[in-house]
Amino acid sequence: MSKLSQIDKNRLPKHIAIIMDGNGRWAKSQGLKRVLGHKRGTRSVRQTVEVSAEIGVKNLTLFAFSTENWGRPKLEIKTLMELLVSSLKKELKTMMDNDICLTTIGRRDQLPSSVQKELKEVIEKTSKNKRMNLVLALSYGGREELVKATRNICELVQQNSLKTENIDEETLQKNLYTQELPDVDLMIRTGGEKRISNFLLWQIAYAELYFTKTLWPDFTKEHFFEALINYQNRERRFGKISEQL
Repeated sequence: MSKLSQIDKNRLPKHIAIIMDGNGRWAKSQGLKRVLGHKRGTRSVRQTVEVSAEIGVKNLTLFAFSTENWGRPKLEIKTLMELLVSSLKKELKTMMDNDICLTTIGRRDQLPSSVQKELKEVIEKTSKNKRMNLVLALSYGGREELVKATRNICELVQQNSLKTENIDEETLQKNLYTQELPDVDLMIRTGGEKRISNFLLWQIAYAELYFTKTLWPDFTKEHFFEALINYQNRERRFGKISEQL
């Protein structure tokens, strides 16, 4: 029985988030420079995006570059930014063919102007696509997002547009980068590490976490199906007991 046939398409996660870890270690294991691992990883991105759209996933968020990644060697950062621009140009047709809408979360203003320009063009060209939302987390940090949301809420209070006693979870949700997206149902991390790495801290409150030792460049659609099967075999209680479901 194929893995795809084991997946119930009526019970897919509404929102999947992926920490694409292991590019550097993959390159090292092959005797290659780290940047070549990132280049190889774009193949896994393409496969994952395409198969997500094909099976009916509505929202897919990929952790592409964190606020902490700015501390990496300058050559690696430069290569990552160039790779992002070239990938956006190459994958525009794929996104259009698969009716995928591209958006981003994070401090896009911190990215090089060439990256901002390419992102703006692709986002505009794919804005009317409806099949799936592909979200790239770029210069993104979960704590920074929460600080930004808190500042926005404080400004509303100072402007007398909001009373402190009316601040609730919905208020904070409306001030997050992901305000238009549902909470994450499934978070996948490749590469063997078992940590969140400051990714979507608010949005994964009740997400199912799936960790695999597979390095991102080796992550195939079959690995993706395994994660979905694992997810669908779990009982999601959201604080309740089994008998209440």
